[in-house]
Amino acid sequence: MVKLVPVDRQNAAEILHLQVKKEQRAFVASNGQSLAEAETALAAGGRAFPFGIYAGEQAVGFLMVGFGTDEEWIDPPAVAHGNYSLWRLMIDERYQHRGYGTAALQLALDWMRTLPCGPAEYCWVSYAPQNKDARELYRRFGFCETGEMTGGESIAVRRL
Repeated sequence: MVKLVPVDRQNAAEILHLQVKKEQRAFVASNGQSLAEAETALAAGGRAFPFGIYAGEQAVGFLMVGFGTDEEWIDPPAVAHGNYSLWRLMIDERYQHRGYGTAALQLALDWMRTLPCGPAEYCWVSYAPQNKDARELYRRFGFCETGEMTGGESIAVRRL
C-alpha cells in the first residue's frame, strides 16, 4: 500500500538518501535541495508540504506540494497565484517502474482536493521539456501544457 507521510525529524534522513538514476538527475532537484527550498518558501510566507512516498514502511520516493506564491518568488507564473502545485515528484532508482509514482500522484491530487490551504481551481506542474516520462505521467492524469515556461520548464495544468 502506497502512502504519503509528511517529512519530519524522524524520516528526513531516509528521504535525503533517496535518489533518481544518474541520467535523470538533470530533471529533478535532490531531495536535500527540495527540503531547503521548502524551508526558504515557508520563511518567506509561502506554503510547502514535503512528503515521503512509502510502500508499506519502506521509503520509495519524495513528493512536495506547494500552494500560491511567497514574497521572494520573482516572476511566478500566473497559475501559481492561489493554486496548488506539484513542486517535486521523484521515485528512488531502486523502486522505479512499480507504479509508485502513479499512486503517489493520485494521493497528492486527492489531498489537494481537500483544499487544505483554501479554495483553488488548479494544480500545476513544471518539468523539463526533454523529460518524456514526466510529460506522459502528467498527461495520463489530465494535465495539459499551457505553452508557458518557468525556469526553462514547461508548465502543465489540470482542474482540481
